[in-house]
Amino acid sequence: MIDRQGWIAHVIVGDHKQIVIPNLEKYRSGGGRLKGLRCVHTHLKDEPLTQDDLMDLALLRLDLMAAVTMDKEGRAYRIHVAHLLPEETDGENWRILPPITPAELAIDCVGLIRSLESEFARKVSAQKVKKKWERAILVSVTTASRRAAEDSMAELRELADSSRIAVVGSVIQHRQKIDSRFLLGEGKLSELVVFALQKGADLLIFDQELNPSQVRSITDLTELKVIDRTQLILDIFAQHARSREGKIQVELAQLKYLLPRLVGKGTSMSRLTGGIGGRGPGETKLEIDRRRVRDRIAHLENLLVSVQKQRSQRRARRTKKGLPIISIIGYTNAGKSTLLNTLTRSSVLAERRLFATVDPTSRRKKLPKDTEVIITDTVGFIRDLPKELVVAFRSTLEELEDADLLLHVIDINNPRFPDQIESVERILENLHLNHIPVLRVLNKQDLLDPKAVSEIARKWRGIPISARAPGTLTQLLGEIETHISRVMRRSSWPGQQKPQSAAAHFV
Repeated sequence: MIDRQGWIAHVIVGDHKQIVIPNLEKYRSGGGRLKGLRCVHTHLKDEPLTQDDLMDLALLRLDLMAAVTMDKEGRAYRIHVAHLLPEETDGENWRILPPITPAELAIDCVGLIRSLESEFARKVSAQKVKKKWERAILVSVTTASRRAAEDSMAELRELADSSRIAVVGSVIQHRQKIDSRFLLGEGKLSELVVFALQKGADLLIFDQELNPSQVRSITDLTELKVIDRTQLILDIFAQHARSREGKIQVELAQLKYLLPRLVGKGTSMSRLTGGIGGRGPGETKLEIDRRRVRDRIAHLENLLVSVQKQRSQRRARRTKKGLPIISIIGYTNAGKSTLLNTLTRSSVLAERRLFATVDPTSRRKKLPKDTEVIITDTVGFIRDLPKELVVAFRSTLEELEDADLLLHVIDINNPRFPDQIESVERILENLHLNHIPVLRVLNKQDLLDPKAVSEIARKWRGIPISARAPGTLTQLLGEIETHISRVMRRSSWPGQQKPQSAAAHFV
């Protein structure tokens, strides 16, 4: 292994089959830069660079890969050289130079490497990315149909955008059987590393949830930062949580997700501060980190219990006043907060970003016939809602159990809205909330043709609205009042009670 100054950084001894390249983490890479090392090794026969050589060139982002072959007498015969390309050419991410003899070795290696790196940097800078946004490549390894995979990737792109991550490329690989170690094959991973180099990306975001060993294997092989869909959603929640309860819930979910993934490689828990006890002698850094995380989890769970008691007391006070409760639910970014603002003339944060609302908000509203109700905005749902979030947000989601009516807001301008309806209704069923009446509210009618809106409303039995336009809410308010009147009549009958709480059956 030779560095840019021409110094030998490593001498590696193998056998006639293979060599084992040592850990090169301390050498530079990332952001469109090569490793700063070129590998020169021997082939005991007169054979060109092998597929393994080219994979090492790609996976390690080496400056050059060179193989010195031998003649029958064991003398140096020819040198085969390859380097990576700033963009794919004829389906290849590297160029294999014509073989040269030892007498032709007076080539400017450093000049070639620097010109390549300059071209990599020029290609990266040509891509317009918002300032301070991290660059990422989205990866999906799936056995599902192409349409399903593309729909899921489109949603993953929206999640990345909500987390201020610039998506500079995406890769979908269909496999009959998922690789248990890397998800995708090593050959595809080497292509992915070069693709990341060409795009200046240091982050891979997988659409599938990765287990701890997969994260470790992919990170070790690619030397890129690797996260999955669940971790990305947790990151968005962390950015958007504002209340004390919300912050506790998000940190608790993050730590429960992190704990089994602590594998020791460069892990640092120095940002955690609460609930850390004395350290026993002989503990490794990894054991200390794990114990600190477990202590922090226990501390947060105790805090959450006290917060849940306060929330229960607030709910009891609302119930005592006898005001009907309406909860707004729906897929993330469907327009729930906007509808709450328009209905109650409030100013809850409403953005065109996924999970802009993490903390639930309640407002009073007087309906046209002077019936007073409480309307609550809730956290958005999403396909395959991470179980860590469901558990952490239990107290928030329990708010829905007290609702007399659910307004299911649906973004009918989103081509994936039928799948989103199915996801929301599946989550309601899993939370044992399907006994509560639901009104489907078809939002963003102003973005579609009126005939298409009428057809969607008929097919999905919903009420079309534009959440920003109060004039479109007349029919919705009438339906709400009708439902609430039925609830109030039922509750006034002797012996009538609300359905039993589903808290005991919660995940």
